[in-house]
Amino acid sequence: MTTIPHPVTQDSPLAKVRVDVVPLLLVPMLALLMLPLVGSFPTWVTLTVAGLAMGMMVFMMASGLTLIFGLMDVLNFGHGAFVSVGAFTATLVLLPMKGWVETESVWMNLSVVGMAILLAMLVTGLLGWAFERIIIRPVYGLHLKQILITMGGMIVAEQLIHVIWGAEQIPLQLPSTFRGAFIIGDAALEKYRLIAVGVGLTVFVTMFLVLNRTKVGLLIRAGVENGEMVEALGYRIRRLFVGVFMAGSALAGLGGVLWGMYKETLTAAIGGEMTVLVFIVIIIGGLGSVGGCFIGAMLVALVANYAGFLAPKVALVSDILLMVTVLLWRPQGLYPVAKR
Repeated sequence: MTTIPHPVTQDSPLAKVRVDVVPLLLVPMLALLMLPLVGSFPTWVTLTVAGLAMGMMVFMMASGLTLIFGLMDVLNFGHGAFVSVGAFTATLVLLPMKGWVETESVWMNLSVVGMAILLAMLVTGLLGWAFERIIIRPVYGLHLKQILITMGGMIVAEQLIHVIWGAEQIPLQLPSTFRGAFIIGDAALEKYRLIAVGVGLTVFVTMFLVLNRTKVGLLIRAGVENGEMVEALGYRIRRLFVGVFMAGSALAGLGGVLWGMYKETLTAAIGGEMTVLVFIVIIIGGLGSVGGCFIGAMLVALVANYAGFLAPKVALVSDILLMVTVLLWRPQGLYPVAKR
């Protein structure tokens, strides 16, 4: 006897999507496991907040790249160039307006940093547009050529930075009200690191809402899963590619500004130094996954901080060891989206 499946109607309940909560527990589990090893609760709090702040900045740099790879299948090893350009572009505002940086006014400090961030994101977004049209477009689908040509693009960008800003290191002073720390008990929580955590959470929530609550986000997620189907429905996915590349580049510029102020010293190689770390994060998180990228950035930064305190020699390879461990457990990353 043949069973005829019951037709699905508008009133039929949809199957619930199971949420994999295990990766979500990794960050709090790691932090709790480190507490007895660190020994001192105030020291543990300081290390954890510092790790979260670093993780947020790495996430901002990596989130754009994971979207670019997930949607466009582009291995952009020149992503660090946007980090460097963003950091150096910020100096065009922060250095001439040094008085606003050194004043004790919170609003003036926030205003000058806000202007620096907006300019950096604008410049890196436009640079991303030019980078996609001139360098990326001829090598779509050719991964080896993408690696070679984007690495070449990063080298060229670093040399142009030397030409425009000079070869000397540039000090990037933190605004006066961003300095210092809040003392809670015996724990010292640096103000700037708390600000970085707040900015990173804002970026993550904004990206989550855009990707999951807007039509543009729906098209981006659909393009990651099946770009040909999106084109068949009449949407110009090429324009979507360009928009995502510009947004990813602008996010790298934002991360570059925050990272530059965190380091307080700029060199042309500041972005190149972060490239390997960014790729480790998106590999751990799952190629194309913003949520996985967020968790991966937190894990990488926390492991580096804890290892630096407990075993400084291990800290040099802690990121690689973490990536190997995660891939042995989940070869496609924590939350894989792009099935390649």
